[in-house]
Amino acid sequence: MKAKLIASTLAAGLFCTPLSAAELTVITAGDKNMVDYVNEYLGPLFEKENPGTKVRVVGTGPGDAGSQKILERFEAQSKAGVAKWDADVAVVHEKFVGPMVEQKFLEAYRSKIPTGSLVTRENAKVALGTNVDGYVMPMFNSQTALAYNPALVPNPPRSYDEIVEFAKKNPKQFGYNGIKGGASGVSFVMGWIYAYGGGDPQKLMNGPFDPDEAKNWDKAFASLKEFTRNATLTPGNAGTLDMLSRGEIAIGPVWVDMFYSWKANGQLPPEMKLVLPSPGMPGQPMHYVVPAKSANKELAEKFVALATSPKVQAEGIVKRFNWYPGIDAQHVQASLDKETWEKLFTDISPEELAKYGKPFPIAPYNNAILEAYERQVGN
Repeated sequence: MKAKLIASTLAAGLFCTPLSAAELTVITAGDKNMVDYVNEYLGPLFEKENPGTKVRVVGTGPGDAGSQKILERFEAQSKAGVAKWDADVAVVHEKFVGPMVEQKFLEAYRSKIPTGSLVTRENAKVALGTNVDGYVMPMFNSQTALAYNPALVPNPPRSYDEIVEFAKKNPKQFGYNGIKGGASGVSFVMGWIYAYGGGDPQKLMNGPFDPDEAKNWDKAFASLKEFTRNATLTPGNAGTLDMLSRGEIAIGPVWVDMFYSWKANGQLPPEMKLVLPSPGMPGQPMHYVVPAKSANKELAEKFVALATSPKVQAEGIVKRFNWYPGIDAQHVQASLDKETWEKLFTDISPEELAKYGKPFPIAPYNNAILEAYERQVGN
């Protein structure tokens, strides 16, 4: 009996021993809240579970520029032949993981961690046309949707066709920011081309790029120009929410996490709701990646496994930031209280999110659509 007790004690001790006492460096693109998340929540939690390990986080700045700096950092160290790179985990925008995989800067680690099987969304396999399956774990999924005031819109449009009809009957009550000042308007425009572009939306999302595809869009942009005459152009993501809160518009595309944060802060009336129209609107994840030359690969994998565990996704991603979880929602539900789950998934169900949450087009199509909008709608 005593021998069994000693053996079980030793086993428990081995299980609790960290993989190594080391400094784990996490570099992240995104706003300051991304750095704060690791500094204030995720880092201390990981250090507690791995005594002797210190998590250090470096922010590279918001938007695409932040991820571009991480890509350039990997490129420089690869060209210099550095044996062990100065980052163990990176958090990057979806747009940049394709080039990182193609240039062999990343470790294929997802199958090595226990949470890897909890992700089935297509954006964990293909990133804007590039196969990244195995190389990424989504930190979270951001999504655009239509926010509306039920007092002004008792029966919200549930498709792009219904949006068009609404704008005709209710001039200037639909607001979006065009393609300037924020990506919620860009997302609405991409969804318009998915709905009316005359081609196969899957080709726009997955490639290959064919410049002749743009010839199919003339009719769609002509109708979008007519639609925009009946709409209100807002000054950006926050501008759309602000005009909704003041009743200057009744409905418009927003980022879901911003919508819920504004509601929580009292900046939006509590009765405001969301709808995700068919055939869908784009959103995008941010991804955890492990550099191929990480000095602490096993520890990095353990860090991402913790970060993408159901409890951490529930507490850190959903409750703190109002983001959709990176792993599939059904795995997170048991770790969320009923009120939080219903807040995030009552207006837009997990099934609707899976069906109508689309990726953005691959970069060359994305750029071509924005240029066409400027020529045919913006003028």
